[in-house]
Amino acid sequence: MHFAEISISVRSLVEYVFSSGSLMPGFHSSAAMAEGTRIHQHIQKQYKEGDRKEVYLKTEIPHEGLLFIVDGRCDGLLTGEDGAVTVEEIKSTGELPEPDFAGKEVHWAQALMYAYIICLDHELTDIRVKLTYVRRGGETQQSLYRNVTLAELQVFAAETVAGYAPYAQLQVRHAEERDSSIRALGFPFPAYRSGQRHFAAAVYKSVIEGVNLFAQAPTGIGKTMSTLFPALKAMGEGRAAGLFYLTAKTVNRLAAQDAIGMLLDQGLQLHVITITAKDKACFKEEGVCSKESCPYREGYYDRINGAVLDMLEHEKLMTQEVISRYARRHEVCPFEFSLDTAYACDAVICDYNYIYDPRISLKRLPEERKRRTVLLVDEAHNLVDRGRSMYSAELTKAPFLALQRQYKGVNKALSAAAKAVNAFFIALRKTCSEDGEGQWSAYPEELPELLEAFSLEAEAELLSPSALLPASGDAEEEGEGLLDVFFAVQNMLRTFKTYDERYITYAEVRRGDVCLKLFNLDPSHLLQQMAKSFRSQILFSATLTPLSYYRDMTGAKEEDYSLTVPSPFHKEQWEVSVLPVSTRYREREASLGPLCDALKGMTARKGNYLVFFPSYAYLQSVYELFAEKYPEVPTLVQSTGMSEPEREGFLASFRPDNPQTLLGFAVLGGIFSEGVDLPGDRLNGVMVVGVGLPQVGLERNLLRSYFQSAGKNGFDYAYVYPGMCKVLQAGGRLIRSESDNGVIILADDRFLQYPYRQLLPDEWQDYLLIT
Repeated sequence: MHFAEISISVRSLVEYVFSSGSLMPGFHSSAAMAEGTRIHQHIQKQYKEGDRKEVYLKTEIPHEGLLFIVDGRCDGLLTGEDGAVTVEEIKSTGELPEPDFAGKEVHWAQALMYAYIICLDHELTDIRVKLTYVRRGGETQQSLYRNVTLAELQVFAAETVAGYAPYAQLQVRHAEERDSSIRALGFPFPAYRSGQRHFAAAVYKSVIEGVNLFAQAPTGIGKTMSTLFPALKAMGEGRAAGLFYLTAKTVNRLAAQDAIGMLLDQGLQLHVITITAKDKACFKEEGVCSKESCPYREGYYDRINGAVLDMLEHEKLMTQEVISRYARRHEVCPFEFSLDTAYACDAVICDYNYIYDPRISLKRLPEERKRRTVLLVDEAHNLVDRGRSMYSAELTKAPFLALQRQYKGVNKALSAAAKAVNAFFIALRKTCSEDGEGQWSAYPEELPELLEAFSLEAEAELLSPSALLPASGDAEEEGEGLLDVFFAVQNMLRTFKTYDERYITYAEVRRGDVCLKLFNLDPSHLLQQMAKSFRSQILFSATLTPLSYYRDMTGAKEEDYSLTVPSPFHKEQWEVSVLPVSTRYREREASLGPLCDALKGMTARKGNYLVFFPSYAYLQSVYELFAEKYPEVPTLVQSTGMSEPEREGFLASFRPDNPQTLLGFAVLGGIFSEGVDLPGDRLNGVMVVGVGLPQVGLERNLLRSYFQSAGKNGFDYAYVYPGMCKVLQAGGRLIRSESDNGVIILADDRFLQYPYRQLLPDEWQDYLLIT
């Protein structure tokens, strides 16, 4: 009889089958984890000679055509003077558990499964099982015992795999259907666009060989399908087990959903889920996220297995709307439901954070699965600044003073811990000059210990029954709440562990408050570390110029491939001009008139046009003058903090059948300059004002100095390359297909100079000069 093999850890198996009760907040600090390790080691040091710790165990359990290959490590295997064997499972907890503690069943199940494997390995007829709980922050412990026979353990093991079997059988059935459907799948368009076949072949080759690919492919070539289709083909051949389609913006996630939907319509059998941010997924509009206040968290683990099975059996493409429908049906938290389902899916569409950010990455993804999973990184130019942000951390003084006062008469230990951190900031403030600008501090050796102490007290308070109520006074008047500060502290402690020569520490005074920041200068090493377990990364964008910079900043290895796909479009489709005005900050006033006149000239032909500015203030100045000089031209202006419906309304105004000209004013690097698709006559022309340089400031200058000292051109790394990326993205909104035509005006005299001109695409090089 042929058995389908299911490899699974003891912990994953018993957590699936025996988890019950409510979804509890995950306040597990790094201090608590370190304390848990210390507790395990403390107990294991008490073992006598002949006792063993961290014993690796493995067995096979057949069940109805399935062969479960189960493995794990038990904490202790002890032998008594009479030769009796005891298996010990150690758990560190905030408080010793009550008799009805819901998690105890999972802990017992884990210990019993280890006991079962040991009985088989040592040919025992019975064994003693010891479950030891130790309270963190002290040595108080409680041990529970059971004596079990091999016969009882055999029944237990059989019932456990039987509980997991429906899920396993669904996955086995689905895998067979998926692979056969992929083998039969054809490219969903009549023909490849110019360059698209070459790009898709490079993606396939990279996945097959297990290397990374850095691909610059022009806007309009069909990058989404060019990466998804070959990655799926490799999956159908067993060379990959799954894929993540990673994006920085919602609009790119929608494009990936549309592409997969097209393949599903052609018969593809694939489980695909889109993970939506928690605040957008949540059913509750306001209030505290807790089991007491949310029916979707209460009893979550009693219902989640049925919810996941139901959705997987009936759906292929699981969007936010689909997830919400099943979450309401089964009364489970929609966000946690999406995460739990993601582990069972073939493809996951989500933000970069779920792979690269250590704070929220999908931590339960097994290493074996990672080694067979492909990362498709859309608009990969965004990964540099996003990575730098993920790996930096900062804290300010004010929240600790507020917490010190708030808990003074309620939780003296927490108040004292907050006071100690506040005292550190008081001393730090004295090292800053009067203007408070960019005062450097050495690596703060004493701060991690203070934050660890605060973290333990904060975690204990957050897990206490009174945590939902403000300790005293008005919570909003007190500033940041305890939970926000706790997470900020966790991020700082996590960053201390990765701190190396690629970081700098600085302190400055902002609006009267002291800020300390661990600033990541070069994210390449950590981006590489977070992704190194995966089979292959395909990093692609229309604007990876220069490719050497993006390879350097995202941690490319020497063996990784690079590819530049030429544009499939003709130079004649672009009408490119340069307006040689100065848009430098001090000379902007003089540029207002020439910019308005050039915009009037651009809009002389009826159509839809967009102009992008480096700031809202600059945009507003030009807009006011333009509206005054040329009131006959209809205009539309991007405002700060636009809602989703307002953004959609802005874009919807760019209709191909507009009866008169429309000129939209928008911000360079903003929501309308990247990832927006306005094909055909929805957009007839674009003006880009300025070369996109980031605003001169402390952090950009730190980057400049760092890269200059590393033997690179610091100004280009800190300012020019990130700036020109925005320019190319904005200009890329114009030509989206072989039938599109349009006008581009580059408004800045620097476009005529090195290095800016060299960074322009080939099809923009033959420009006219506006005099």
